[in-house]
Amino acid sequence: MFLHRAFYTTILFSFSVFCFAQNKLDSTLMLKEVLVVATHYREVIPSQKLSGETLKSLNSFSVADAIRYFSGVQIKDYGGIGGLKTVDMRSMGTNHMGIFYDGIQLGNAQNGQIDLGKFSLDNIEEISLYNGQKSEIFQSAKDFSASGTVYLRSRKPRFTDTQQDHLKTSLKGGSFDLLNPSVLWEHKISNKLSTSFNAEYIYSSGRYKFRYKRVLQDGKTAYDTTAIRQNGDIHALRAEAGIYGIIDKGFWNTKLYFYDSERGIPGAIVNNVWKRSQRQWDRNIFLQSSWQKSITKNYDLMVNVKYANDFMRYLNPDTTLLHIDNSFWQQEVYASVANKYSILKNWDIDLSGDFQWNTLNSDMAGFIRPTRLTTLIAAASAISWTHFKIQGSLLATLVNERVDRGNTTATDTVSSAPNKRELSPAVFLSYKPFINIPLSFRAFYKHIFRMPTFNDLYYTDIGNISLKPEYTHQYNLGFYYSKEYKGWIKSWQAQADAYYNQVTDKIVAVPKGNGMYRWMMMNLGTVEIKGIDVSTSSLIALSKNLFANVKLSYTYQKAQDFTKRKSEELQKITYGGQIPYIPWHNGSAIIGLMYKDWRLNYSFIYVGERYHNSANIPENYEQPWYTHDMSVAKTFSYKKWNGKISLEINNLLSQDYEVVLNYPMPKRNYKLAVSFEI
Repeated sequence: MFLHRAFYTTILFSFSVFCFAQNKLDSTLMLKEVLVVATHYREVIPSQKLSGETLKSLNSFSVADAIRYFSGVQIKDYGGIGGLKTVDMRSMGTNHMGIFYDGIQLGNAQNGQIDLGKFSLDNIEEISLYNGQKSEIFQSAKDFSASGTVYLRSRKPRFTDTQQDHLKTSLKGGSFDLLNPSVLWEHKISNKLSTSFNAEYIYSSGRYKFRYKRVLQDGKTAYDTTAIRQNGDIHALRAEAGIYGIIDKGFWNTKLYFYDSERGIPGAIVNNVWKRSQRQWDRNIFLQSSWQKSITKNYDLMVNVKYANDFMRYLNPDTTLLHIDNSFWQQEVYASVANKYSILKNWDIDLSGDFQWNTLNSDMAGFIRPTRLTTLIAAASAISWTHFKIQGSLLATLVNERVDRGNTTATDTVSSAPNKRELSPAVFLSYKPFINIPLSFRAFYKHIFRMPTFNDLYYTDIGNISLKPEYTHQYNLGFYYSKEYKGWIKSWQAQADAYYNQVTDKIVAVPKGNGMYRWMMMNLGTVEIKGIDVSTSSLIALSKNLFANVKLSYTYQKAQDFTKRKSEELQKITYGGQIPYIPWHNGSAIIGLMYKDWRLNYSFIYVGERYHNSANIPENYEQPWYTHDMSVAKTFSYKKWNGKISLEINNLLSQDYEVVLNYPMPKRNYKLAVSFEI
């Protein structure tokens, strides 16, 4: 099946090049781009961002790889190109993160986790990370509804004065039999209308060498061997098509996204089992559209709509364990209207309303089919003075649940989880003490929650319809400083934040009854997080043609589990312990050297000691790990063609490490990329 997909992708790739060659209009004169003037939105707290050349220079294959360089972020990576990759901000949990793609949230009502490994950097222009929420009020109600947000902004068509078409093709290959062709075709229909098409195919065998070693408490080596990772292959096809329009005092766009993959699940290496046979198929489709316009001088209107259809099949053919072959289907309908009105020049108010419908179905025996209707209403206001900026918001969330009998044969009445009604406030402050000095202080408080997922509530024999949402209280205090210079240091930015977060009613799995093989989801967890995030960046001119771009980040976190447990012995060793996989210290460095058409990049990631269980005992200790990555790139031109060739070396020192216990990561590996555009 995937050989056919690879064939179709190759045909599509060639056909795009052929169409471009046939339709290129050398003599066409195009007008300059139209400038859209709109009201400036008052952002109170700036975000962490990766964009432009800095983003392109990272030795990152997916969005998850790039996000690792933000302070305050932890990535769970289960290894390889096809391995699951999820993000956690400030130790509050993956499900508290909101991931937005071109301004509209990506959803997964089944388990709440967005696999960021599915999103390639090939078509991403900017990644932004906000703690609390994006601190501007002209946004959908969904933007107010998470403890932290990541915004992915894809490339929009752009043309020179004489261009009507823009074509870019690239081919990447490297270790683990990686093959990754892609094509981008942008077409300018008129000065106010353009289209874009982007597609890529990914194949990798996922076979990489790793060292597997365990040392006993007395210092003796239990085992030490080198093996090759099995069943880590992936075949994936991603395609996106968009149309972009400019209207009077506004703009609109529509995007169709398609992702289809088959991958092996290598699984954890335990009990001397080196190979797993589980497989997973994913198909994700969504169609979304945005429309924004300044209706009057003081009034702006934004409308977002989306339909998503997701399919996932999981197969475990190993009959010695438990044969499983289950498929799941999700659907989502989403609509949002945001209204912003400027009462005064320095005072804006916003009222946003969202509606979302989610449903989940499965062929699993005993499965109950849930449906969720979510209504969100957000009211917000932002005021700015010479020295102060303040933003406040109040989000009302109304959730209605219902279930159908689905595949269950039980004679008992099938019940749904109770409906939810919640109010969530947030306040953001910014103070700039000196008008002529680019120094500002900021603070925020936010109280928010995350709903239990469909799996938490309804998964066969595990779900618990009595679950309450997980609640978070977030407190933050920090500063930001930026300065531009005329000397050899061209610019310098620095920011730091101290924060305290509390997560209550945390949803955890606990044994059900007397047996340890049956589990139920319960609200039992309490977590308190204290931390410091620091980041700085600078542009340095080493000579007339040699520049250096430096970005550093550091995070300290003390994330303690204060969950009360029935067992006194367990309570003694877990209460107050650092929660699983959260290091006390971690940091990163990115250094880029630019000389004419050459670019040399170096990146470093360090993750300190941590435990894989709240019981912080020697048996659960995980050693620190770090990686060094390097790349060199050369750009060149020939007539109207621009090209780029780059060589990447990842894990330069061939470190042996695990992000997640028993999921070894690749040793030193390579990637070669060539691209052409016109």
